[in-house]
Amino acid sequence: MQAAWLLGALVVPQLLGFGHGARGAEREWEGGWGGAQEEEREREALMLKHLQEALGLPAGRGDENPARTVEGKEDWEMEDDQGEEEEEEATPTPSSGPSPSPTPEDIVTYILGRLAGLDAGLHQLHVRLHALDTRVVELTQGLRQLRDAAGDTRDAVQALQEAQGRAEREHGRLEGCLKGLRLGHKCFLLSRDFETQAAAQARCTARGGSLAQPADRQQMEALTRYLRAALAPYNWPVWLGVHDRRAEGLYLFENGQRVSFFAWHRAPRPELGAQPSAAPHPLSPDQPNGGTLENCVAQASDDGSWWDHDCQRRLYYVCEFPF
Repeated sequence: MQAAWLLGALVVPQLLGFGHGARGAEREWEGGWGGAQEEEREREALMLKHLQEALGLPAGRGDENPARTVEGKEDWEMEDDQGEEEEEEATPTPSSGPSPSPTPEDIVTYILGRLAGLDAGLHQLHVRLHALDTRVVELTQGLRQLRDAAGDTRDAVQALQEAQGRAEREHGRLEGCLKGLRLGHKCFLLSRDFETQAAAQARCTARGGSLAQPADRQQMEALTRYLRAALAPYNWPVWLGVHDRRAEGLYLFENGQRVSFFAWHRAPRPELGAQPSAAPHPLSPDQPNGGTLENCVAQASDDGSWWDHDCQRRLYYVCEFPF
């Protein structure tokens, strides 16, 4: 910028035909205004240097030594004062030197462009962040709806299971009273599935009843006739709801009530006139004889006698239902 101003100040007056008078007027003008412009240029150069240091830009080489430019200008003026006027028209020749350093206007334009780019990028980030926030809100609402739906489904499934259980219990009760033996306020139904005592009790409970618990001798005799008729001519042991698992010799029903009477099997007595034997009968000893190894009671289907068995044996069972 300074070189262009100096070239205009020297060449233009020569082309227009001005002489020393014009150049004298020019020196007078420069004396008044030139100093102010030099000070302004120095301030601009200093501000440019600080700005380049702050932005990390390379320092320009065109304005590194403004004093050298001023000295050259004074030398040209001294040569003009000595009267050495050239007739040939001076034509500048392009130089192959380094590219000119950026001007303050270029630096400001560059900074403004970068700031505009950053502002545009920040705006795009805000737009994407808003879209993400909207998507997160939608996903959160969808997840809440899914949780509510899952909770409703779980409650519905639980209600269906409870209804199914009630229906199965009612069906088992009706089936027991329709197909089995009805006696007072009870119904007995024989099951020909082989189960352990605990599994048999669970299956009876699922059908709305429990293992048979004859409360008196009348119910015991009626249950004996029912089992003999159902399983004749064979003799099968059938689980009852009687056990002494809590304490040896303390027989309880499945509902926790204590058994008030017993129908234990007894070995055959010797005939009249025969000498009694102290040894027990090998096939039908007196019951109970299992001790702590046999804690559950089964009823024989032929004579209705009670036998103690291992609770893990798999036997037929008879269920009892309320009527």
